[in-house]
Amino acid sequence: MDFDPRSSELRRRRFRPIPVRLLVPNFITLLAICAGLTAIRLSTEGRVELALYAIVFAAFLDGIDGRIARLIKGQSKFGAELDSLADFVNFGVAPGLILYFWQLHELKNGGWIAAMVFAISGGLRLARFNASIDDPNKPAFAANYFTGVPAPMGAITVLLPIYLTFLGLPKLPAVLTACYTLLIAVLMVSRLPVFSGKTVRMRVPPELVLPVFVSVVFFIALLIAYPWSILSAGSLLYLVSLPFGWKSYRDHARKAASGSVTPAEVASEAAADPTYSAAPAAAPENDRPERLH
Repeated sequence: MDFDPRSSELRRRRFRPIPVRLLVPNFITLLAICAGLTAIRLSTEGRVELALYAIVFAAFLDGIDGRIARLIKGQSKFGAELDSLADFVNFGVAPGLILYFWQLHELKNGGWIAAMVFAISGGLRLARFNASIDDPNKPAFAANYFTGVPAPMGAITVLLPIYLTFLGLPKLPAVLTACYTLLIAVLMVSRLPVFSGKTVRMRVPPELVLPVFVSVVFFIALLIAYPWSILSAGSLLYLVSLPFGWKSYRDHARKAASGSVTPAEVASEAAADPTYSAAPAAAPENDRPERLH
């Protein structure tokens, strides 16, 4: 039997060591999946409060895994696909099941349909996001917006009826909870432009470093001390802000259509986001621009 040295070389290349920096973001994503699955288990056991904590923890991990990946140059196509799977479990399936075991089961098949529609909408939202990443026809300003409510914010806002109950307010009728669940599902799969925050400056002036640290610690302390008040207020404010995102998108689209975008506006966008370009550009295949879908 003839020995082919190329086959040995290909085998070694196929099983070459993987840098640790590629594994760290995936470990965070796997931890988020564990949090989402734990939330489902807790909801089946009637421990809804702990289930909500697990969902919030999963949302926190989802918010940092992509940023850490870009910080340490640990992006990979495998990590991007794993992140989408985690988002479907954590922000589609888990919230729907929590609502079902909490109240929607009172409607029997109707409640199950509402929970199922929400979970499916989360999956469709993620699939559309993945398919539109490399769209060359997307205008440059569209990088500032999501299409539809992103999955993590959809999960946080859809649980608003539970937050209000924990604040001591009367529980909404199951029919209203189901209608609200379907409303958030529609917002997730809609074409509504939603602020993404991608062009928010990530650099802090030296004189503001300490105030920023204090503000972050203060917010975390408030969230721990008054979780249901903060989550309720945040969900309501987010829903109220949606029309402003739509109006801002329309204004940008009108300027782009009339060709009235000024060089100063382009410079402002470029300063806020180093990846900004006046011409649309496709994202690299293995580096999604934002993991908040």
